[in-house]
Order: sequence, then structure tokens, then C-alpha cells
Amino acid sequence: MKDTLKPGIRYEHKFLIPPTKTVPALYPESPEFQAMPEVFATGFMVGFLEWACIMAIKPHLDWPTEQSLGTHINVSHEAATPPGLEVTATVELLAVEGRKLTFSVSAHDGIDLIAQGTHERFVIDKERFDNKIRNKKQAR
Repeated sequence: MKDTLKPGIRYEHKFLIPPTKTVPALYPESPEFQAMPEVFATGFMVGFLEWACIMAIKPHLDWPTEQSLGTHINVSHEAATPPGLEVTATVELLAVEGRKLTFSVSAHDGIDLIAQGTHERFVIDKERFDNKIRNKKQAR
């Protein structure tokens, strides 16, 4: 982690919602999901917020050997967004406690505030993490 990784880092990320990021696309194996409305899925929205946080801190890490993984998310999903609308995530790094990072996150679709809350990430050493996962797979 670089010395520049400090609270106050802000980032805005935009994404045009395609049909592949709607509720039915979240779990194509599920007939229940297939019957649901074609709007931006909460699961994909969470990923979008994580993406914005990654982009915010990427210049402040020794990328790609250092990365971050989401460890906690507490967000509301306040309004439905159909495909074709552009969403904007706004994130701010609130706290750095060792390798634990806490963000304020929100998203807007140009009409409504669609999400707000907090997100925590943990800075990892990619090679060390990959080794742990490899060992876990071999242990099963």
C-alpha cells in the first residue's frame, strides 16, 4: 500500500446498464429469476459499487501484486433501473485501518438515487492469496 492510500479519496464511476445485468441474467439457471422484471439486479449493483471502490484505490496500491477484496457490504437498493440507463457510482474512502478499508458508496441512475450505504474491503497480496486458495482446493 502506498502512503497516498488515505481517507478522503473519492471516485465516480459510470456504467450503461445492458440487458445482461438484469435480474433474469443474475441466475439463468433459476426459473424464479427468469420470471422477474428486467431491471438492474441488486447482485450486479453490488458488483458495480465494488468496481468503483477498486478503481478509487487502484492508483494507491502496488497493482496488480496488491489488490483488494470485498468483505462486507451494507447498501440499500432504493429504485429500479431498466437497461439503457447510465448509472453513476460515487465512492469515498472513509477509513484505513491496517489493510481494512471502509467506503461510503452511493449510485444514481440519472433519475433516482438507486443505492447508498457502506462497503468494506481488505487489501491482499495476490500471490499469497492465490496460494491459500490453491491449498484450500487441494484440501477438499
